[in-house]
Amino acid sequence: MNMKKVVLLSLFMIPAVVLASADAETSRYFMQTGRENDFIPRVVNFTIFVGLLYYLLANPIKSFFKDRSAGIEGQLAEIEQKLQDAKDKEKEAQTRLDESEKRADSIIADAKAEAIYLAEQIAKSNKSELAILEKQLEEKIDLAEKKSVRAIINDVLSENITNADIMLDEVKVVDIISKKVA
Repeated sequence: MNMKKVVLLSLFMIPAVVLASADAETSRYFMQTGRENDFIPRVVNFTIFVGLLYYLLANPIKSFFKDRSAGIEGQLAEIEQKLQDAKDKEKEAQTRLDESEKRADSIIADAKAEAIYLAEQIAKSNKSELAILEKQLEEKIDLAEKKSVRAIINDVLSENITNADIMLDEVKVVDIISKKVA
């Protein structure tokens, strides 16, 4: 860094040396000051000016740039943190999505199995109810046939046989009534 200062100082001094000339007007300056040119006082004044500027502005400029770099570094760290948080949230969301898809597949499979089981149970229940209904129908048909046969027999007997045709003695009547009661 010291080398930079020497190079910059020499760049500022070269134009002053090149432009210095010894013409007629320098003689008037020479008469007033006793020197041919004012190069050395100007260099001294410039050096004092640069020194004062450095003394007054060096620390504020350094602190400004340090604060600025620290601020940029802080913002960069904050952005990186937000980026990492976003990536973590994305991974978490993807994990939850995968779990939800697995649960949905499981629920669908369970629902299908339950539907098949319920359909089988309903089919079995319907078959057993149908068998019971068929049996009841057969019993009703048998009962109706028996009733119609009894009715026909009663009609035939009541039309063709009268009380005078049947001779019962008291023992037979008591025996028939006791069988009916028992």
